[in-house]
Amino acid sequence: MPLPFLTADRAFETADDLALPFDDRDRWRRPYRPGPWRVGTAALSLLFASFVLFAAVVIALTASVSEAGVILGIALMVILGALRLLRMGVWVSARGLRHVGFVSTRTTAWEQVVAVRTVQQPVRWLGLPRTVQGQALVLQRKDRAAQDAPVLMTTHNADFVGRAGSFDRAADTIEAWAAENRRG
Repeated sequence: MPLPFLTADRAFETADDLALPFDDRDRWRRPYRPGPWRVGTAALSLLFASFVLFAAVVIALTASVSEAGVILGIALMVILGALRLLRMGVWVSARGLRHVGFVSTRTTAWEQVVAVRTVQQPVRWLGLPRTVQGQALVLQRKDRAAQDAPVLMTTHNADFVGRAGSFDRAADTIEAWAAENRRG
């Protein structure tokens, strides 16, 4: 019995980039995948959290429950930090553009957006103080000067370091969302 869905002899559909008819444009979505540095860091912190949770169980069985509660709280903070790290990035919807940082989230309605563009400038490498020459996607708003444009993402952040093609595709997608939603 042939299984065509498991073989490579059939033609693949080329309409992979088209939005599905049931996609909700009002739902917040990240138009790119999280990068390997971000996912790896979150995975390592979740691995660390599992050891801390195991330590909390051992402490609860051998020592006081209050000490185990403190260790459990530390593990929960590490887990929440890993989840927040995975949520960081640029999210778009029909309502606007949302830049999620580790501590803060800024949402800008499309009516406030003047331009979303890619510029060549010194950027931070993996968020560290060291800067390198790269590209950045900046958001120019109506209520701010052009030189105060916040950086949304760069070629050297945790999502795109070493993946320049992915940065270009993500920047093009976000710029297309901005162009489409600012008009209408």
